[in-house]
Amino acid sequence: MRTGYALLLSLAPLIPVSARAHFTIKDSYVGHSFFDAWNWESLDDPTHGRVNYVDQGFAIAQNLSYATDSKFVMRADDFNTVGQGDRGRNSVRISSKNAYDESIIVLDLQHMPEGCSTWPAFWSLSQRGPWPHGGEIDYIEGVNLATQNLASLHTTPQCTMPQTRLQSGNPTSLDCDANVNYNQGCGVSFAKPASYGTPFNAEGGGFFAIVRTKRDGVRIWFWSRNEATVPPEIRNPPSSQGGFLLGGGNDEIYPTDSWGTPEAVFPLGKDASCDYDSHFDPHALVFDLTFCGDWAGSAYPTSGCGGNCNDFVDNNPSAFSDAYWEINSLRIYTPS
Repeated sequence: MRTGYALLLSLAPLIPVSARAHFTIKDSYVGHSFFDAWNWESLDDPTHGRVNYVDQGFAIAQNLSYATDSKFVMRADDFNTVGQGDRGRNSVRISSKNAYDESIIVLDLQHMPEGCSTWPAFWSLSQRGPWPHGGEIDYIEGVNLATQNLASLHTTPQCTMPQTRLQSGNPTSLDCDANVNYNQGCGVSFAKPASYGTPFNAEGGGFFAIVRTKRDGVRIWFWSRNEATVPPEIRNPPSSQGGFLLGGGNDEIYPTDSWGTPEAVFPLGKDASCDYDSHFDPHALVFDLTFCGDWAGSAYPTSGCGGNCNDFVDNNPSAFSDAYWEINSLRIYTPS
């Protein structure tokens, strides 16, 4: 049972300056660095999507993964139909070789996959596993023609969230146990406009900041690219090369009042109804793009897309011309 004191903690303002931890830049992924520091996974889709995840060599040869000095792109095949006996439409799923525990993740995302049947996600899971041991955190996720981002946790039992939290988003479910409600997890739908899909891309993308600590759990902020309130340390972070910082910015980061209210808050402290240490351990980061499957497929009949989801994936390659990730940078800061 959650105590009144613990509820007050979940509604508390951001940590005062004097109590802030020091988080400094640990890893910076920009452009070509994704090819060296991430794994291309060609496994069968665990969510039963109509997708064929390809390895790095094939992805590069087919232009499904490519980079410049300042951009990294991964996308679905948008030229070929899919045969009835094929595994699905060619696409990409990558995971970081490094794993992170307490950390601050800052993603500068120019474009995310959009369109009928699509199910893109940026998320993390325990590198140790087996899933759901060690937890899963979904930072960006949605299906079909959705326009609002959904963030959620998936855990082992005895992890729930309070209905009332100091966040802008709206809770969609409170039990994080992956064995409950067909693995719905405990989710928060973002309230800000243009946080997902076509509206997000129309604004030129935006910035996501995820703060994960044992004291305060997981907090997620979002700013559309043209918002005047984007903090300077988020919009203009430092670049690094060989351990040296380049191009200005600050190598140290932590939320301040200027960040505003998070879109999503998941309390995981010792006084919360989901303790950190027994549900979470170091996570690898994942970007993927699947089609139909357990969520996008089940939601497809009421999505406004029409027809059959798998048939749509198989027979309409040109519909996937906007089904791609375009990443400007992904930076991970860890305690120092």
